[in-house]
Amino acid sequence: MSKVIKLTDIVKNYQLGSDVIVRALRAVSLEIQKNEYVAIMGASGSGKSTLMNVIGCLDTPNSGEYILNGTDVSQLEDSQLAEIRNQEIGFVFQTFNLLPRYNALENVMLPMIYAGKSKTERIERAKDMLDKVGLTERIMHNPNELSGGERQRVAVARAMVNSPSIILADEPTGNLDSKTSIDIMNLFTDIHEAGNTIILVTHEPDISLRAHRIVRLRDGEIESDKINPNPTKRIAVTVDED
Repeated sequence: MSKVIKLTDIVKNYQLGSDVIVRALRAVSLEIQKNEYVAIMGASGSGKSTLMNVIGCLDTPNSGEYILNGTDVSQLEDSQLAEIRNQEIGFVFQTFNLLPRYNALENVMLPMIYAGKSKTERIERAKDMLDKVGLTERIMHNPNELSGGERQRVAVARAMVNSPSIILADEPTGNLDSKTSIDIMNLFTDIHEAGNTIILVTHEPDISLRAHRIVRLRDGEIESDKINPNPTKRIAVTVDED
């Protein structure tokens, strides 16, 4: 199994005011292999969001080394990081982050515009991804015409459209009810079984148990890093009858 992520002694500090320094990450080292399913957990202030931002190339560390698929990205310029993000990482956020004036198809096509794909290729690929997440009949609907679960499915399709090596999900069920959460997590199970590497940031224990490995942060350091011997498999979603 090959490494897709190698973090070595990653330090990230934030300056608050003139004399307060928040030490968000304290020499964090972490390796993630291809096709792993990893949950990153921790209380508020533990550093998990900062770690997600570093892994996702949304932020750069103050010191340390970050190798992503063989490339040292820890010292890249913003434009280079943007290119790496578009090629290597698919993001799924708690708040969906869909553009309200664009329909589902157009939202999914966006990453391919930045990747320089032709319009024909963008349309065909976006339709294919929306079909894979069960939204074939909803592709022309705007976000405000979709349920929370449907919007998150659009976000998942958008995350996968450029065939990234990593799917990075930040609290992907945080704004969903319990049944819809199960539905979305079943979708992540399908994505993992298809060969993708998934990194899931969550504070919910039941969600983390879907992962095959659970990394816990505390005060900017890795408190534990354990294999989950019995990850939760696909769960049937029951439908209430009137």
